[in-house]
Formats: sequence, structure tokens, C-alpha cells
Amino acid sequence: MRQVTESEIENRLREDNPWWRAGQGVDALIAGYPRRSYVPGFVSLIADSTVQRAVVLLGPRRVGKTVMVLHAIDALLRRPDVQGQDILYLSLETPIYTHLSLDSLLRRFRDLHPAPDNRRLFVFFDEIQYLKDWEVHLKSLVDSNRQIRIVATGSAAAALKTKSQESGAGRFTDFQLPPLTFAEYLRFIDREDELIMSGCTGADPQQRWTPATLPELNDTFVDYLNFGGYPEVVYSQEIQRNPGRFIKSDIIDKVLLRDLPVLYGVHDVQELNSLFNTLAYNTGNEISLGELAQSSNVAKNTLARYIEYLEAAFLIRRVKRIDADARRFKRVTRFKVYLTNPTMRTALFSPLRANNEAMGHLAETAVFSQWLHNTAHVDSLHFARWAQGEIDLVSLGADQRPKFVIEVKWSDAPFTDKRLLKSVLQFAQQHPLQRRPLVTTRTRSGIQQHGGIEIEFAPCSLHCYTVAKNSLRH
Repeated sequence: MRQVTESEIENRLREDNPWWRAGQGVDALIAGYPRRSYVPGFVSLIADSTVQRAVVLLGPRRVGKTVMVLHAIDALLRRPDVQGQDILYLSLETPIYTHLSLDSLLRRFRDLHPAPDNRRLFVFFDEIQYLKDWEVHLKSLVDSNRQIRIVATGSAAAALKTKSQESGAGRFTDFQLPPLTFAEYLRFIDREDELIMSGCTGADPQQRWTPATLPELNDTFVDYLNFGGYPEVVYSQEIQRNPGRFIKSDIIDKVLLRDLPVLYGVHDVQELNSLFNTLAYNTGNEISLGELAQSSNVAKNTLARYIEYLEAAFLIRRVKRIDADARRFKRVTRFKVYLTNPTMRTALFSPLRANNEAMGHLAETAVFSQWLHNTAHVDSLHFARWAQGEIDLVSLGADQRPKFVIEVKWSDAPFTDKRLLKSVLQFAQQHPLQRRPLVTTRTRSGIQQHGGIEIEFAPCSLHCYTVAKNSLRH
């Protein structure tokens, strides 16, 4: 039986690393793609020589991890102290690298391009989850190659499963790449300058913007909900005509039918798939484990494990409940579930129009998903529910006191009907907030005062843009 030869491996390494040849760089087409807003921070982390850790780039499938790695390589190549032969890139899902260790691949690179021991090198292992016990191998490389900056990418499920293990403690720095924000989507389709007008900060630490034409911004927002979470979908009219074929089969099903069963030993994939479909359809709704168990005939402890797996894969995010006094519940039996990307909901079921009854919950999902890009705030978000009312999102400070609240509506009714503000007013009167309560609308904006409480109103589409822009500028 023929075996892969050394020359074949070396030829593939040269093919994957065109910048080894004089005058060559990252493929011009890829280099010309719009850059994720995360690229500058990612490059700075990679180039930082003060910390001896591997960088592990985490994110759901198809959010652009590989492209961002290539954009990072392009940025490194533009630095005067970096040469093409200082960089190794390879994807571990490439068949020719199967059964080859990270150490052996690194040795081949060093043999092809000998460098002084003090020379700063950069090594990128894409799709590292295809290597069994990858975290052990990565730790070994970090410990034995002090001058090499190692970057690895992998599916969130694979990476998060091992991130808490001691083998990676102190050796890995996680860098998370969520789906596209609404602001990134507008930039990717080259309509940001057309639809958004810059505002002024004044005394407000949050930058503000105004829509150049709100009806068009709202239409584009609906497109974002339907198609905008994945860079590949943004550029493909063919995929947009049949999003289910791409998003469901290539993204969701691979996680549900392959990644999670292999990583966690899930035997009944139909149960897992059915649960995810239920959660996706009910994104933005409050969920009860007991009700799920009753309707699915699956034990609550099994459902709880499945939900943990789905969250580890960055498919969903749970939000815990507080009461009117901002107190958490000791037993978490009810919680909200949000898709991390509203596009998954439309791919599984059907694209939505602006007047669809599901738009309210999908708009709320979109608002929450923008906060995924601000790790400091997203972990603080809860929802409030008590006998007389509820609030969609409440941010708790380190002292467990509410900082701000957001009530998400895809309707202008709250702007003219005070009755719809009852819960917000009650909560704000009981808790001194750092910022005035915010209620999103479909088209109305402004500030109203009720009972001594100022309430800010903003179109939901513009609010999503604002959250994303302010999150990604930090």
C-alpha cells in the first residue's frame, strides 16, 4: 500500500504557504475580503511577545475563522520585522496531514526554513479539533518552543470542551469570534455610510448614530435577520435563495450530527436535534426544563446536558431569571434561550418578513446577539419576571444591582401607550439605574418622562447597530 511521501507533504506545505516564495502573499481575493472588526485586536494579541501562550480562536462554524487567520497573516507580512518564511499555516482537516503530529509538522517547517533560535516565528493550525487530544499536543509545543507564537482555530464545541482542562491551564489564551454584528453586516454589503449618520458623543460615553433613511435601514435589518449572520451567506445570492441548504446542512447538522455526538458521546442524535429545533423556534422565549421534558418524553437531566452541549457549541446562550427585587433564583428551572445567530432560526423554518408575528422574538434575539461581542456586559445580562411584570434584559453589576434595562419591541405601540411601559417604570422606580431605561421600537425615537422616570426610545435596528459599534470599538 502506497504511503504519503515526504516530497508530497513538503509540496502541500509550500502550496498552503505561498508567502514562502518571494513577492507572494495571501491570495489577493481573500486579502480583499472585508475584514471582521476583530482583526486588529487579534493581530495585536498574536504579535505580543510578552506572553508565552498559544492563541485559540473559537467560534461557531462558518463565522470566518479561517479568513480572519489569513487576514492576520496578511497583516503580519506587512510588518517590517516579519518575513514570509517566518509563518507556517496549515489546515488539519487536509487529508495529507492525517496521522501527522503537530511536532512533526513543525519540524518539517523548521527544516525547510532554518532560522536562529531567537527568531520570532508564527505557526497557525487551522481546524485543530481534527487532531485527537489536540490540547495535549499544543501544550507541549508551547512549552518547548518559546520563540514561536502558536495560533489554533477550532469549532467552539471542540475548544470549549477542553478549555477548562488542566492540560491547557496557563498555556492557552482564548479569542472568541461570534457571528457578524449588524454593523459588520452593513459594512460587508457596503451600505454603512449610506444608511447610518454619525452622531456626537457629548458627555455620553456611548457613541450615538442616527439613520439616514430608517425604512431602508429596517429593510436591511430584516435581511440581516434572515441572511446576515454568516459572511459566506452575505455574498451568495444562491445561498440566500435556499439558506436552509447551506446553514442547516453545512453548519447546524454538522454540529448536531457529528461534532457533539463525537465529543460528548451522544447516542440519540434525534433527541438532540429535536431539542435544538424546539429551542430555535422559541428563541427569546422563557423555557422550563419540566415543560420540555413533558413534551419530549426526555428526562430533565438529559435535556440539561444537551443544553450545555448546545451552549458549548455556541449555538445557543442561556439567560437566567431574576425577580422584581433583582434577586436570582437558587434553583434554575426556568430560563430564556437565545440563538447566538438569528439567521439559524430562519434557515430552519422560513425567512421572515417585517410584519411576521415571530419578528418580535427574532428582533430580541438580534439585540441579545449584539451583546455577545461585549463579554463584559453579556455575562451580566438577565431577564426579570415577577407576578405583575417582566423585562427582557437587565444588566446586573458586580454588586448584583441593576445597571440598565432594555425592553425589546418590534412595534411603535409603547411610544404612544403608557400601559405597555408599566413593568419598565415599576422596575426603574424600585432600582436606581446608571442609564435611563431603553425601549426599542420599530420606527419611533425620543425621550419621554413618566412618573419622574425618563425612558429612551430607539428603533430596534438602530439600537442593534449602536450596541455593535460601541462593543467593538473597545
